[in-house]
Amino acid sequence: MTRQNVRWGILGPGGIAASFAADLPLVPGAELAAVGSRSQATADAFASKYGFARAHGSYAALAADDEVDVVYVATPHAYHHAGALLCIEAGKHVLVEKPITLDLPTAAQLVEAARAHNVFLMEAMWMRCNPAIRKAAELVDEGAIGWVSSIHADFGLQGPFAADHRLRAPELGGGALLDLGVYPIHLAHLFMGVPASVQAWAHLTPERVDEHTGVLLGWQSGAVGALTCSINGASRNAASITGTDGRIDIPPGFMVPRSFTLNRPNKAPETFDFDFPGNGYQFEAAEVQRCLLAGELESPLVSQATTLEVMNLLDSIREQIGVFYQ
Repeated sequence: MTRQNVRWGILGPGGIAASFAADLPLVPGAELAAVGSRSQATADAFASKYGFARAHGSYAALAADDEVDVVYVATPHAYHHAGALLCIEAGKHVLVEKPITLDLPTAAQLVEAARAHNVFLMEAMWMRCNPAIRKAAELVDEGAIGWVSSIHADFGLQGPFAADHRLRAPELGGGALLDLGVYPIHLAHLFMGVPASVQAWAHLTPERVDEHTGVLLGWQSGAVGALTCSINGASRNAASITGTDGRIDIPPGFMVPRSFTLNRPNKAPETFDFDFPGNGYQFEAAEVQRCLLAGELESPLVSQATTLEVMNLLDSIREQIGVFYQ
C-alpha cells in the first residue's frame, strides 16, 4: 500500500462490530469506508450511527467494494469462514473475529487462501495486541519472574442463558470454550507456547455444548496451566503467571487489561498502568494497519501459526469433552 490511510469495511454489523467501529476513530489513518449486512436497512443504520461512508445490503457487495482495503469479519463464529473466504477471494485483507473459525481444518483453509491470494489475514485476538499484555510478556521474556512454572486464568459469565441463546446453539459454535475459553488458552500459549499435554473435563448443556470447562495443560519444561471457562457462573476473570522469582497478576478483565502487578520476593509490588480511551479494539486495528503499510501479510503479535496452534488445542479439548458443532 502506498497510501497512509487504510480504508476499513465491516462485515456483520452486530454488537462486537459496534464496539470495534467505535474504536476505529482512535486509530490514526483509519478510514471508515463501508459496512456490509444481509439487510440494507441494518447496514444503513450502522453506517449512519458510526460514520461509515457506504452501506451495502449484502456481504458480496462489501467484498466487491473497490474502495475498501481491509474487512473486519464480525459475524457469529459459525459464519467466520464463509465471510472471510468471500473477502479473501475478492482480494481484500481480512481481520477475523476470534475464534477465526470453528475448527482447525477450516482455519487452515483460510490461511492457505490468504497466502494464495497474497492478502493479509489475522485473527482478531485483541488481547495479544493490548499494551498491558505486551508489556507483561516482555517482562517475562526478560526474566523478571524467573523460570515460568504455572499459569492460571479463568473467564466466566453469570448466566444461565436461555435455551434459544446463541451460546447454547451447537450450530453456531455455542458453549463456553470458543466464546470465553479461547482467551485463557491464548494467554497460556502466549507465555508458554504449545503444551505437551492437554487434559479437559466439562459439563454439557442439554444441547451438548459446554456449560463450564476445565483444562489442565502441561509443558515439557515441567510447567503447568490451570484454565477454566463458564457460561453459568461469573468467575474472577483474572490471570496470574508464576515463576521462580516472582508472579504477574492480571486483574479481572484480563482479556482487556489496563494494568497488571509484578510481585517479587522482598520487593514492593510494582503496578504497571496503561490508561487508554475506548474499548481496547483500537490496538488490533492499529496493528493491522501497521502491517499493511509495511507490506506484511501477517502480524507477529497474532501470527497465523499461533492461530492454528491454538485452534488445534481447542479441537483437542472439544474432542475430550464431547462437543461437536453441527
